[in-house]
Amino acid sequence: MFELIPWRRNRGALARPRSDLINWFFEDLTLPDFWSAEREWLPAFDVSETENEILVKAELPGMEVKDIDIALTDGLLTIKGERKLEKEDKKENYHRIERQFGSFSRSLNLGSKVKAEGIEAAYKDGILTVTLPKAEESKPKKIEVKS
Repeated sequence: MFELIPWRRNRGALARPRSDLINWFFEDLTLPDFWSAEREWLPAFDVSETENEILVKAELPGMEVKDIDIALTDGLLTIKGERKLEKEDKKENYHRIERQFGSFSRSLNLGSKVKAEGIEAAYKDGILTVTLPKAEESKPKKIEVKS
């Protein structure tokens, strides 16, 4: 009976239903390993700019200053760190752990020249604040038009 219906007669290989559709969908999908001891997390960053400086704020709750590394290379600001899983001797029965632990690395292209000698970084209440003063040649200059 189905041979009498024209659209059913000439079905190609792509139109045939796949018996392994779920496996076919997930075969190229790579998921992070949530169960490994070392996993990467990405803290939230805010970048703002004034006339004289660039301000970068990063949320790094639960970290210590000694676990944070900041580097500036050719206008690329890199902030790295590691938040370690707190291990206590008392045996607790965890039902769920949603806080993220592990190492991170974020690089930001600042897009303008900064003075390396005037960079300041402060860490308070889980917020890292990096202040990067702009170099004189990257500050906007007002040019007056003469008539």
